[in-house]
Amino acid sequence: MGSIASLAPGQTSGDCANPGSLAALDASKLNITLAKTLKPLPPLKTLRFGQTFSDHMIVATYDPETGWSAPEVKPYGPIALDPACSCFQYGGNVFEGMKAYLGPDGKARMFRPDMNMRRMEKSCARLALPPIDGDVVLELVKCLVNLERRWIPQESGYSLYLRPTVIATRPGLGVTASDHAMLYILASPTGPYFEVLKPVSLLAVSENVRAWPGGTGGHKVAGNYSPGFLPQRTAAEKGYDQILWLFGDDRRITEAGAMNFFVVVKRDDGDGVDLITAPLDGTILPGVTRASCLALASDPELHKESSVRLHPQEKAYTMSDLAKWSSEGKLLEALVIGTAVIVGPCNRIGYDGEDIVIPGAGMGPVGTALRKRILDIQEGRTEWKGWGVVCP
Repeated sequence: MGSIASLAPGQTSGDCANPGSLAALDASKLNITLAKTLKPLPPLKTLRFGQTFSDHMIVATYDPETGWSAPEVKPYGPIALDPACSCFQYGGNVFEGMKAYLGPDGKARMFRPDMNMRRMEKSCARLALPPIDGDVVLELVKCLVNLERRWIPQESGYSLYLRPTVIATRPGLGVTASDHAMLYILASPTGPYFEVLKPVSLLAVSENVRAWPGGTGGHKVAGNYSPGFLPQRTAAEKGYDQILWLFGDDRRITEAGAMNFFVVVKRDDGDGVDLITAPLDGTILPGVTRASCLALASDPELHKESSVRLHPQEKAYTMSDLAKWSSEGKLLEALVIGTAVIVGPCNRIGYDGEDIVIPGAGMGPVGTALRKRILDIQEGRTEWKGWGVVCP
């Protein structure tokens, strides 16, 4: 873009802007401002998901006339925004959830982070946010992981949770896409999301929906989450831990809370079990752990670990199917799947005033095998298809 001195009479600097001159997000331009005093590390047993944050964060901003600013590492703290920003008024917010683990070799690893970045790019595009290069965001995430290495817990099941976020920062109340944005990346040490051996209970809900065809259910945007808080509160008042979201007149099963949902069903032909989850029809979040469980379920080695032959299936199924499988003794396990929880068991599902009870007192053999294999890959004990990405 030309300098002010080169402007013609009556021309403004905005007239000179063109897409080719806008600065791309560039990790090589990272500026670093370190905290003067580092926080003490909290005892692991005190860690609660998303409540403790590391010493630093990374921030970059997008301006329609100049493009992306040089990203900056700065001490963790509040950010200043115009109260009319689009993120406050119209919910133009996208985020990802990722984890860094320490392996037995002392190296920090992330789990399939390229999938998170492709999803972030698609989410930003769905909300008409300024374009962002996920590969550059990943480089910045790795920089933060290396800087905050002391915050990565060493015990199995613990990790450094990473939250890259893009928010719409256009200052104004006009109902239009934001041409301003802010990227920030937070790091938070965390332990198990649930008590692993304590199954969760679900209340099946059809009067409220998490997502609908043509909506944003297949993207990781903030607006997908807050509408679920009231149904979640109602479920808690009735003695359930989470919501099982249903959709349509046939009560199709979609997701559980903010997690993907799987069931393990005994096959009629006696050839092992089906591992079933809803298909990616635009209402289901394409979870990284979801995709990983489906891929691992086809691995003969996992069949040995679970002592059963698995047949992964993505297909629509309903509460009527679930009730039928349960009454016939074919419903063996129900699992909640996600970055935070990894793989967790479900013990009962409330529906129409009755409970469908899942057999067993905790995690079944399929859930146990999936969780163990994923943790082994995440924590660097097992290498599988390059899923564990070392932060250099």
